[in-house]
Amino acid sequence: MKSLLMTLGGALLALSINAADLTGHWVAEQRLPNGPVRETSVWIKATGNAFTGYLWNERQGNQPIVDGKLDGNQLSFVVVTDNFGEERRQQYTATLTADGLVLHLPAFGGRGAGRGGRGIQPDLIAKRVSSEDPPPMRLKISLGAPPEVKPNGLAKSPPMGWNSWNKFRNQVSDQLVRETADAMVRSGMRDAGYVYLNIDDTWEADRDADGNIRPNDRFPDMKGMIAYVHGKGLKFGIYSSPGPKTCAGYQGSFQHEEQDAKTYAGWGVDYLKYDWCSAGAVYQSASMPAVYAKMGQALLSSGRPIVFSLCEYGAMKVQDWGAKVGGNLWRTTGDIRDNWESMSNIGFDQQNGLEDAAGPGHWNDPDMLEIGNGGMTTVEYRAHMSLWSMLAAPLIAGNDLRNIPPEILEILTNKEVIAIDQGTLGKQGKRVSKNGDLEVWSRPLAGGQYAVALFNRGQSAYKMTLRPADLGLGQFKKIRDLWAHSDTPVSPEFTAEVPSHGVVMLRIEGHHEDNRF
Repeated sequence: MKSLLMTLGGALLALSINAADLTGHWVAEQRLPNGPVRETSVWIKATGNAFTGYLWNERQGNQPIVDGKLDGNQLSFVVVTDNFGEERRQQYTATLTADGLVLHLPAFGGRGAGRGGRGIQPDLIAKRVSSEDPPPMRLKISLGAPPEVKPNGLAKSPPMGWNSWNKFRNQVSDQLVRETADAMVRSGMRDAGYVYLNIDDTWEADRDADGNIRPNDRFPDMKGMIAYVHGKGLKFGIYSSPGPKTCAGYQGSFQHEEQDAKTYAGWGVDYLKYDWCSAGAVYQSASMPAVYAKMGQALLSSGRPIVFSLCEYGAMKVQDWGAKVGGNLWRTTGDIRDNWESMSNIGFDQQNGLEDAAGPGHWNDPDMLEIGNGGMTTVEYRAHMSLWSMLAAPLIAGNDLRNIPPEILEILTNKEVIAIDQGTLGKQGKRVSKNGDLEVWSRPLAGGQYAVALFNRGQSAYKMTLRPADLGLGQFKKIRDLWAHSDTPVSPEFTAEVPSHGVVMLRIEGHHEDNRF
């Protein structure tokens, strides 16, 4: 009987839907894991079986609703979003029930899906808080051309260090930071060059009465903890967003840029990762360079040297303006994930052609290292380390350094490979040949030498051959294998078997015919 009554009730609801049942302001709240509540709002104006309005969330702000249609208690509509200067249309559906408006959200990409993946979002139940017609949609802030920020003189070589997000996400704490600092010293990571210990999102609480940002209860003594890190011969990095909220829904730096920069400087911060996140809810995409320039200038005026890391997912051709707004490094892609497909797509397919933007003080950033997090093989992690070093990329480890297997430590601390990444010439490498799954990358080094990596992206081992002409050389003079740590007998050409998803990485001296760089 109960089931029959529910079925009849649903049928009656479907038959009785009209504009008055739909028009108004609907609010859904979603509590994030160990974090704050995230709100999604929908304003609807219904006329008969059609409706318009807009949707709001803290990541994108106000987004117009078009093509809204009502069929019984079923809704369909399109949400129009400014996707970094390009219009994106996403199809939504919803169901009006006795419990409220059930929003069936489309799949999404980004941090919540696992660093660059696509995820299915759970349904949200929105309750109507008002039956009034929607107010006019508020426009986003538009800033003019950004002022040019003077270089800060930092990051003459790509930064090296560790970041909490890939492994620990919202579990970062004072204790973890101190234990990681100890581990960076004990393991030899610090002495290998990994000097930045950076916490990512979820450290923030709220602001005090004067607007100063405060850490949450997992960080009871931020200044003391940073002093502990410095006492280990390390530097400390922190995270924020130019928007009102961070990616995980914590307090951002919107309208507090100078204040936050001074707070960081007072704590002893040496590095800031600045993640676009909810800035898209309050700023027009075209204003992105000017938005980053605000924090670039604030850091420069803070009284402390702080490396500025732009995290904007490669949007708006950041390589053309990142250095001009004070950036020392800038993300060139979306988030990396701990698997071969993600790493190789980001590293091989999305970096080539960006090399002219990189150099001492300003680097392309293909995201952090996943080495040691368990999603790839040792062979694949070796290729990951090699490719990032060929790209002159920041080497920011993201694994648990407190319990690091010897084979992973060996990859991360290979001094000969690190020397390529940190090469004083400061030129980013590029692909010089591609034959199906087989790729050869080359990077010029000081003294006329080259770093060369033979990559096999295929499913089977394959013999690859490198000839002097591939590098613009007349003949090879010296060849050193950087993973075998041995010199190779010189011959007119070099041939090696490269494992599936693997690499052979070389440092080469030769006699020049011409110079391809």
